[in-house]
Amino acid sequence: MSEVYERIFSPDLDRPALVVGLEGWIDAGLGAANAMSALLTGADAETVASFDADRLLDHRARRPIMHLAEGVINGLTWPATELRAGLDQVGDDVLLLVGAEPDFEWLTFTEAVVELALEYDCRMAVTLGAYPAPVPHTRPTKLALTTSSVELADSLRGFVRGTLDVPAGIHAVLDQALNGSGIPTLGLWAQVPHYVASMPYPAASVALLDGLTRTSGIAPDYGDLAKEAADTRVRLDELVAENPQHQSMVAQLEEVADSEEEVASPDSDTLLGDGDMPTGDELAAELQEFLRNRGDDA
Repeated sequence: MSEVYERIFSPDLDRPALVVGLEGWIDAGLGAANAMSALLTGADAETVASFDADRLLDHRARRPIMHLAEGVINGLTWPATELRAGLDQVGDDVLLLVGAEPDFEWLTFTEAVVELALEYDCRMAVTLGAYPAPVPHTRPTKLALTTSSVELADSLRGFVRGTLDVPAGIHAVLDQALNGSGIPTLGLWAQVPHYVASMPYPAASVALLDGLTRTSGIAPDYGDLAKEAADTRVRLDELVAENPQHQSMVAQLEEVADSEEEVASPDSDTLLGDGDMPTGDELAAELQEFLRNRGDDA
């Protein structure tokens, strides 16, 4: 057994799927984080293994939270990375790798995850993420697919595919190692409208859970995500309706989406045309102010 994790308990699992959603990598609109939160809650997941935070994490970058009451330190909550086990909504076993993306010893961490995945006879693994893209909030959220398995990529249809070189997160390392060990592994990435990427975007979380069902058969508990997505859509529609520039930008994004032009990169702003449109930061700032001012009406 690897020394980089502590075994908490050893459940008897029947070929679970492994879902990976580690904090610290690209997650626009908190799409993956909120999808994982819904999975954890619905699965009533228990900790199987806890990874050594002192070895794997930089505590200056991920400082523990100090709980202070009237000058008295009541305790500290340390960042953690854990493997948890639970059941989906039809009673199938599922493993969830959650917490902080390691800062150090990526290969050691990856070897440990593969060791655990093989021990529990995982039938497949899916990593979750979300990135900002020039897409409108008025259209269904698209999912991009990544995998190091050519066979798996060829067997799946209906996902956005791109060709580019970008810095990798631990998800990519896990993908290669798990596929190399014989566990089919893929990554699902939700495309989040670039103008709301810095705020929670529940539609991305819903799309990721939908994609998880399509690719792995997991039946997740969506919790309140569907309602939150609908409420967010209404608020965004109201914001856009108040500003002609925003209306123009969304209309151009809709035209691109409706013409089924493939968006290969979140930086492909040339697809939007040459109009004088607000930047993502400008619209995000205005949206934040809009929601603060109308928060009492929700």
